[in-house]
Amino acid sequence: MITESISYYLDHVFPDFEPELKQRLAKDCILKYIPAGEVIMRTGQFIKHTLLIGSGRVKLYRQGDDGEEAFIYNLEPGSACALSMICNTKQEASEIMAKTVEDTVAIMIPIQLMDELMQKYKSWYYFVIANYRARFEELLVVFDNVVFKGMDERLEFYLKNHFENRKTNILTITHQEIGNDLNTSREVVSRLLKKMEQDKKIRLLRNSIQWLS
Repeated sequence: MITESISYYLDHVFPDFEPELKQRLAKDCILKYIPAGEVIMRTGQFIKHTLLIGSGRVKLYRQGDDGEEAFIYNLEPGSACALSMICNTKQEASEIMAKTVEDTVAIMIPIQLMDELMQKYKSWYYFVIANYRARFEELLVVFDNVVFKGMDERLEFYLKNHFENRKTNILTITHQEIGNDLNTSREVVSRLLKKMEQDKKIRLLRNSIQWLS
C-alpha cells in the first residue's frame, strides 16, 4: 500500500536530486506498490522502465541454463538498478531476474526519459555514474568471494553486508534463503552459522539472526 506521494520519496530518499529533476520525475513518472515475492524483471524481457527504490528491497539474480539462480546483489531504498539502465539506453533485453523480497514502493521512470535526464540534469548524471560504480564494486566482491574465499568467509561477509545495509542487528531470514543466495545447501549454512554462534559472532533466533560482533 502506498501512503506517501512521489514527491515525498524524492525528497526523503533521493535528497541529492536537484529541484528541477524532482519536478520532472514527479510530473512524468508513476509510483508503484509491488508486494513481496513478485518478479518484476525476467531474463529476456525488454524493459520499459527504470526503477528507483523508495522503500522495501529487491533481489537481483542471474539465471543459468538449467534454471538455477545465482544471487547478484540487493536493491535498497535510495538505489536504482544499473543493469536496467544499461538495457534501457541500449534497448536490449534483460540478462537478469529481479524479485521483491519485501513489500516495495518504486518510482517508475519511462525509458523515453533516460537520454534527456542524462543530458539535462547533473544530479541524475552523477547518480547514474555512482550506481554503475557501486554495482561494479559489488560484482567484484561477488567474484572475489567465489574465487578466493571459503564458504565460511563468504557467509560472514554476506551477513555483515545485510546487517550494515539494513542498519539493524537483527536479520529475519531463513537458512534456506541464505543457502540459495550463496549457492550452497541449507545444511552447510546451518553448520557454519552454528560455528559462528559458538564463536560468539551471532546469536541464532527463530527465523532470524542477531549480530553480536
